Amino acid sequence: MMATKSNYLMDMIAAQKKGALKGIYSVCSANRFVIEAGVKQAQQDRSVLLVESTSNQVDQYGGYIGMTPKQFSQYVWNIASGLGLHPERVILGGDHLGPNVWQKESVASAMAKARVLVQECVLAGYSKIHLDASMKCGDDDPEKPLSRNIIADRSAELCLAAEEAFLRQLPVEATSFLSVQSVPKIRYHSHLIGPVYVIGSEVPLPGGAHEKESQVTVTRVEDAEETIQVTKDAFVKRGLGQAWERVIALVVQPGVEFGDDFVLEYNPVQASGLSHFIESCDHLVFEAHSTDYQRRGILRKMVEDHFAILKVGPELTFAFREAILALALIEQEWLGGKSSVSLSNIMETLEQVMLADPSHWRKHYSGEKTELRCSRKYSYSDRMRYYWPTPAVQSALKILLDNLERNPIPLMLLSQYLPVQYTRVREGLIASSPNELIHDKIASVMADYSYACGLSGEN
Repeated sequence: MMATKSNYLMDMIAAQKKGALKGIYSVCSANRFVIEAGVKQAQQDRSVLLVESTSNQVDQYGGYIGMTPKQFSQYVWNIASGLGLHPERVILGGDHLGPNVWQKESVASAMAKARVLVQECVLAGYSKIHLDASMKCGDDDPEKPLSRNIIADRSAELCLAAEEAFLRQLPVEATSFLSVQSVPKIRYHSHLIGPVYVIGSEVPLPGGAHEKESQVTVTRVEDAEETIQVTKDAFVKRGLGQAWERVIALVVQPGVEFGDDFVLEYNPVQASGLSHFIESCDHLVFEAHSTDYQRRGILRKMVEDHFAILKVGPELTFAFREAILALALIEQEWLGGKSSVSLSNIMETLEQVMLADPSHWRKHYSGEKTELRCSRKYSYSDRMRYYWPTPAVQSALKILLDNLERNPIPLMLLSQYLPVQYTRVREGLIASSPNELIHDKIASVMADYSYACGLSGEN
């Protein structure tokens, strides 16, 4: 199954390099509604669904969502199969896999844990691996930045761990002529193709910037070129020359960013040097992080400029929150006067939970009390996404959905609070059930990415 998925991504890159409008967007979220919407979008596009977990979100100890790579992969595949999407059409990826979570530990300790993380991701069926060893560990010199050579060498170390894990899960007859030392031979057997890799780490801050910015510095072409060369050399030094052929993308900063209340748009002129440079790299495109809230046409231009892998996360849960808030307002208007109905009070519950545990938003928001309240609820950074899994919020969400399922939403209220979905209900494209309305709201974001990546069939 991994070979099929690796081939899909490599074929997509090959077509992109030949001038086709080809790309893929990566859903960076564990939110069930987001993944369900992604499944439906993939079915509509007759394409694949790429879902990625980050190194702090999912790891061998459970990460902050309480799932190991194996549990996360099963979670995603269960959602997909439950909605009729075959697991072979679901690609799993690991984002920023490296010593990120263990930066305070020694290099030896942090890298040992990072190797285990990478291996567990591969064994769990992840076929796209972002190798990121750019962060300092506890005994690195705090006064000096890590050199590109050190980062490249540690990335190659992680790649070797991934290749070893891939070998370990092959059938006995396939491994009879292979050993760790002969990992490069895998590439010559199409049915044995291992994971594909993404390198580089010059990216916006995960989840958005902490402070407002007027612009960000686009990665210099010479820096991108050096990163590619030193990483390739490190791979070859460790006998991973053929694994290098499965490196499909370089992460750079294309000049996009978002934060609490701002979005910096992609500027094709500023990124033109990078765009021209990558055309000369045989099997590489760019992977762009934090593309959330970029406009539809801008996203398409990014793909045309070879930023062919677009990462999106907070914008999807932002749309989810918009849908839930709209449904909560409908619930209040429609059912607030009925003594037989207990309202969900979901937004009040979320505010209480966020105030009780400010650890996920305190560093991201600033201002007076009213400004903080507004940010907690509406921010582009959407730190609210960390609180949906809490038991109190899940209970309130169930009440909301049950209330509106038992008491169908009047069309005039749907028009007031979810006007786009109102039109789609009137046209018979979706049902007016709360679940479908939520999925459609999230899918409106994914539709822009689908269009940008040439998946929707739209010109």
